[in-house]
Amino acid sequence: MTTLTPGLVGTAAREVTEETTASAVGSGLVPVFSTPSLVALVEMAAVHALDGHLDAADTTVGTRIELSHVAATPLGMHVRAEAVLERVEGRLLTFRVSAWDGREKIGEGTHIRAVVSRERFLAKVQAKSGG
Repeated sequence: MTTLTPGLVGTAAREVTEETTASAVGSGLVPVFSTPSLVALVEMAAVHALDGHLDAADTTVGTRIELSHVAATPLGMHVRAEAVLERVEGRLLTFRVSAWDGREKIGEGTHIRAVVSRERFLAKVQAKSGG
């Protein structure tokens, strides 16, 4: 496994579209950026922080997320997430994550990812599905 050090930063951004609203994903009944979509965006930022820093045979998987979604974002606005690698404990990576729309901070929290062998991980998944 490649040696990872705290301080790596990744970002991800997207426009709030109908497909990412709470009413579309089933997490609410209003046409605003959904919490599940926010979770996906901060996870993407964490993945981007690791671009070029992992061995080719490795990948990461999300294992835990604690996220406050503190402000609503309407259709058409853009949202941006940032993930900063704060701690490396063996194969566990802890990120501080935050997100903003064009006006304010909309979320913040902590995200943990685990470094895994891509081949072993996919073999376990395939075995679980009976394949």
